[in-house]
Amino acid sequence: MTDADERRPPPAVVRNRRRAGPAALPGPVRRAAVVGPAADPGAPSVAEPPGPAGRPSPPSEAPEDAGAGVGGAPVGADTVGELLRERTADLQRVKAEYDNYRKRVRRDHLAVREIAVANVLTGLLPVLDAIDAARGQGAVTDGFALVADALEGRLCALGLAAFGTEGDRFDPSLHEAVAHVPAPPGTPHPVCAKVHRPGYRVGTHLLRPAEVTVAQPPD
Repeated sequence: MTDADERRPPPAVVRNRRRAGPAALPGPVRRAAVVGPAADPGAPSVAEPPGPAGRPSPPSEAPEDAGAGVGGAPVGADTVGELLRERTADLQRVKAEYDNYRKRVRRDHLAVREIAVANVLTGLLPVLDAIDAARGQGAVTDGFALVADALEGRLCALGLAAFGTEGDRFDPSLHEAVAHVPAPPGTPHPVCAKVHRPGYRVGTHLLRPAEVTVAQPPD
């Protein structure tokens, strides 16, 4: 050793005194140290096979019983038959209610229509009385006769019906007696001897009773 070697300082030694943690370990070893089981270090670890995209496979679930009913109880044939009978009865009841509702609505529509037509025709009865009076005087001729016939035809098409002729049996619900005369012998019941003004009705609606002279048989 020369004098130059003795004067040269010794080389510096750097020592890392920090404890090696999981971050300082390699990737596979670090994951095994962090998430691995805290078991015997010498025992080999058994890893689960990864699922799709590297994820562990979920635990398998047992399939549900296809024949289980509510609450897991099996449904028998008697229970199914009882449910079927209940649903059938419900459908029949709903259908009957709907049929009754449809009939009621149709009946109400017809009643409203008859009332509306009756109100209109009641306002036209004086016109018909004037036509009858003019016809009795022989004034319904030529063009006026055509108008009168057309009007009476259209009113009949709407359901207007006239009643009250001589010889009809007297009915207090349809005839209004304005006078009484003695009936011929042998007449069994009162009759209309003379019609002063005809009556009119639409369907079951009485618009006006007929004014008549009643031939009353003797007691």
